[in-house]
Amino acid sequence: MKKIGFLSFGHWSNHSAYKTRTASDTLLQSIDLAVAAEKIGLDGAYFRVHHFAAQLASPFPLLSAIGAKTSNIEIGTGVIDMRYENPLYMVEDAGAADLISGGRLQLGISRGSPEQVIEGWRYFGYELAEGETDADMGRNKALQFLDKLKGIGFAQPNPFPMFPNPPGLLRLEPYSEGLRERIWWGAASNATAIWAAEHGMHLQSSTLKFDESGKPFHIQQAEQIRLYKEAWKKAGHQRKPRVSVSRSIFPLITDQDRYIFGQETNQADKIGFIENDKRAIFGRSYAGEPDQLIRELAQDEAIQEADTLLLTIPNTLGVDYNVHILSSILKHVAPGLGWR
Repeated sequence: MKKIGFLSFGHWSNHSAYKTRTASDTLLQSIDLAVAAEKIGLDGAYFRVHHFAAQLASPFPLLSAIGAKTSNIEIGTGVIDMRYENPLYMVEDAGAADLISGGRLQLGISRGSPEQVIEGWRYFGYELAEGETDADMGRNKALQFLDKLKGIGFAQPNPFPMFPNPPGLLRLEPYSEGLRERIWWGAASNATAIWAAEHGMHLQSSTLKFDESGKPFHIQQAEQIRLYKEAWKKAGHQRKPRVSVSRSIFPLITDQDRYIFGQETNQADKIGFIENDKRAIFGRSYAGEPDQLIRELAQDEAIQEADTLLLTIPNTLGVDYNVHILSSILKHVAPGLGWR
């Protein structure tokens, strides 16, 4: 059995073929899609976070709204770029959203990927410490976030407060018990996957990673996951680690499916550069008749290693069509692979 969720990048554009012409369209449809996904039996609704782009950002209002309208589905991110975040304010936002949802947040965070503007985090008021890289800053902020999620008091109370204080040092409020154990790290390398395990975070591995061996993408990703699991065990954590991988999967069931995805060309791994000096490998998409998808996906080693599969969706095609895609996977593909 696997948990299956969707991952939306939340695009919008004033394009004649798009169902999401505005930011409002995307936000409201994201809520509707999460509600519909819960009804058809999907396990998770996850959202990417990008700044300075016509895509979803500031995730906590959206996660809170979904939490208030759903009952069971996990709600998460994949991923929040920590370079842009105030870790303490984020603890308050995350705590509130988690309490609204009844403890269903699964927050994916990361040091971040190349963004739309040069060093965009500077516009948010952040600067590097002496000798610090932006990757260091992202990881350091992540550790601050994890620490403050523990709910341990750290702030000296005012001797003349507006309202009475409890005894001792004060923590951030609202505090949501258990949220610290539901934080995931988006890792693009083997080393950062191991680092995530050492710090007790679950692992999110997407459709790209740094090319560290020249092997096919799914094999490199499976090796990354195994290293993560070994590091988790070595760290001595008492709870069970979780691992998600992302895939683009499109069953061709209807004529509309065949028209939109029947000529899918991204059915082989690709090599590129997401940073000037970092060669990356990008995983293939899957589009085909259900029997074909079952055969191909059964060979994907990384999916076999993961307990959670996030299905990247074309959110611009609207709620109804994305529910159709997700339903098709649940009905025609997942049972044949033992996921359901």
